[in-house]
Amino acid sequence: MKDKVELPPFRLLHLAWLVLATMLFSSLVLERSEVDENIPYSLFKKEVRSGNVRTVTLRGDSVTGEFRTAIDLGGESVEVTHFKTRLLDIDDVDLLRDMEAQGVEVNSESDEDSVFMRLLIAIIPWLLIFALFYYSRRLMQGNMGVGKMGGFGQAKAERYIHTAEAVTFDDVAGLEQAKEELKEIIDYLKEPERYRKIGAKVPRGVLFMGAPGTGKTLLAKATAGEAGVPFFNVSGSEFVEMFVGVGASRVRDLFDKAREVTPSLIFIDEIDSIGRARSSGIAIANDERDQTLNQILAEMDGFSSDETVVVLAATNRPDILDPALLRPGRFDRKVTLELPHRKARLAIFKVHVRGHPLHDDVSLEALAARTVGFSGAEIANLVNEAALNAGRYNKSSIDAHDFEVAHDRIVLGIEYGELLNPEEKKRIAYHEAGHTLAALLIEEADPPKKVSIIPRGRALGVTEQAPAEDRHNYTQGYLCAQLDVLMAGRCAEKLVYDDLSTGAADDLQRATQLSRQMITQWGMSKELGPISIDAGAHNPYLGQASGDFSDISEHTQELIDDELRALLLKVEEDVYKLLERNTLVLDELVRQLMEHETLEEKEILDIYSQYSDISLRQDQ
Repeated sequence: MKDKVELPPFRLLHLAWLVLATMLFSSLVLERSEVDENIPYSLFKKEVRSGNVRTVTLRGDSVTGEFRTAIDLGGESVEVTHFKTRLLDIDDVDLLRDMEAQGVEVNSESDEDSVFMRLLIAIIPWLLIFALFYYSRRLMQGNMGVGKMGGFGQAKAERYIHTAEAVTFDDVAGLEQAKEELKEIIDYLKEPERYRKIGAKVPRGVLFMGAPGTGKTLLAKATAGEAGVPFFNVSGSEFVEMFVGVGASRVRDLFDKAREVTPSLIFIDEIDSIGRARSSGIAIANDERDQTLNQILAEMDGFSSDETVVVLAATNRPDILDPALLRPGRFDRKVTLELPHRKARLAIFKVHVRGHPLHDDVSLEALAARTVGFSGAEIANLVNEAALNAGRYNKSSIDAHDFEVAHDRIVLGIEYGELLNPEEKKRIAYHEAGHTLAALLIEEADPPKKVSIIPRGRALGVTEQAPAEDRHNYTQGYLCAQLDVLMAGRCAEKLVYDDLSTGAADDLQRATQLSRQMITQWGMSKELGPISIDAGAHNPYLGQASGDFSDISEHTQELIDDELRALLLKVEEDVYKLLERNTLVLDELVRQLMEHETLEEKEILDIYSQYSDISLRQDQ
């Protein structure tokens, strides 16, 4: 269960209404003063006798009215239509007789109303200005200078209260090591006195590091659920606004609320948005973020011994965090969440299929084996996509075909139907058959699971490979096998058509990137030797690098380029020869693809078994 932090009664919307009311009232008053032009009483009587007055309104000794035809006032170039003047004699019988004779419409209003209106017009603008000034000060002052600012200074944290339906470790599968790390924290939250009496200081901050979708937020909620304490969940980006100081105010507000309900947990998701390392240069734009970070550091230092508040945070960019956050006493305990291995994936599948009726042909073990590299969030998405597909066809249970469709949709993309003419389709078939045959023949390559020439996403065809087991360390032979498979599609086109197409653009990009990493980062180069060259910022969880080699010499850069070119040319030559020796199976794969469009692993192996004299290549 969760409840939003309540905003204070003062809001910027009220301020906007005050400003609008002041402007509207001022415009009405100004408009009235400009329309009713003050004229001499003698001119008024003259215009009445000439029949140029249409209406008059008598209000005590004051007269307002409208001319039939606009007049020039005193030789000025201003034309007057509405006028006002004062009567010299309220009982002027001749004036009343003249107005009656000229057909003037005469109205009369109480003088008391006139006095009241004049008083109102005089007072209301000042009241509005005072209210505007007072309200602005209330908004801008708040607490300690910036404060609430109409709700800006209050933390936007979602508070989860422990209930019977709270998330616990039973709902978190595949993170056994991480859960072991957190059991001590949970024990401390449940029985803090047991640790205090022996002088033990339990870590006040725990940092979760891992790729997106590995369960950082879920693990934080489960920790609070296991401990049975209030849980405040907030994203790091929610601290920062356009006003300098708001972020620091929100940090104070968040920690104050956590202290009120101690023992409690605070979870800051994506803390890298405010915890980025501070620079020594002048950066006014970063003042707000730096103040917010400083306040977090101060709050974590300010915990007293009787305050049982633990701060959890999550990031997929630990490399950019400020060192002050990571020192002992703050986030001194770090828990790394890796992508789940096969056993963990099976456990995650079992959690996410709860409440879903499964057909007898569904094998969770087979699904776990096929989803190498999937995060927990991706597995949850796979189960949901399978359920959606079953519901689309009004099935009573989710069968293996639904999971197959869901897997292809996620990994390969959505089918786009008939987009290719027969000649293009055949070229794509040779391209994909080249990938498939290379993956089949090269010993260290991941075996092919499916090949299709149905356009999906941005690809005109796809070849799916799945490793037989999880890999955590890659050998040079395995990486070279990956290069072989990537270049095989291009080589198949060149072998059959003696021509190239743009279909291999993505293959070339991936092969070039992998080759560059082998040469510059992993020491797999004969010319450069066992060295690692920094290619810019690389994130272990996001897998991104800038590829900037600006800190190396031109000669070294030239060696890298030469080695890169030589490696890819050698790979292309070897793969071309391999396919050239096995054109029979290549042609048969193409024939079957043209007929069926998609081939599964069993069908691929059946085709290969017809050519059992082909031996796997060993000389990689």
